Amino acid sequence: MPHMTVNGEAVEAAAEPRLLLSDFLRHTLGLTGTHVGCEHGVCGACTVLIDGRPARSCLALAVQCEGAEVVTVEGLEEGPLHAAFRRHFALQCGFCTAGILMSLTAFLRERPRPTEQEVREVLSGHLCRCTGYTPIVAAALDAADA
Repeated sequence: MPHMTVNGEAVEAAAEPRLLLSDFLRHTLGLTGTHVGCEHGVCGACTVLIDGRPARSCLALAVQCEGAEVVTVEGLEEGPLHAAFRRHFALQCGFCTAGILMSLTAFLRERPRPTEQEVREVLSGHLCRCTGYTPIVAAALDAADA
């Protein structure tokens, strides 16, 4: 039974040893903002923060997060990044958006004044079939300026 903090709240719930963190979050805790796309760690849709670092929740087991602090998209505070995404229309279908927001949140904490190339490198681990990435890059750079 893993004990962890999820979005600032202590959580203790039963989990089979092979239960993926993505399934634990979605099915056990009801946090459906974490999307599951490829189930192989390639698309980035399931990205969450584990102890402040982006991680693919489809590649982590829930029991591996014992004692960890996990933040999902539901745990993000509305801020400059969310506002910039709206201003730049940086989402369309929204399937990839949660994972991208998680990666960019961690990245912008570490690198508050990124270059366009650095933002593109962070986004290279995320698949988005709708936007062409241009508005997402613009939103990230806009949020950094804010």
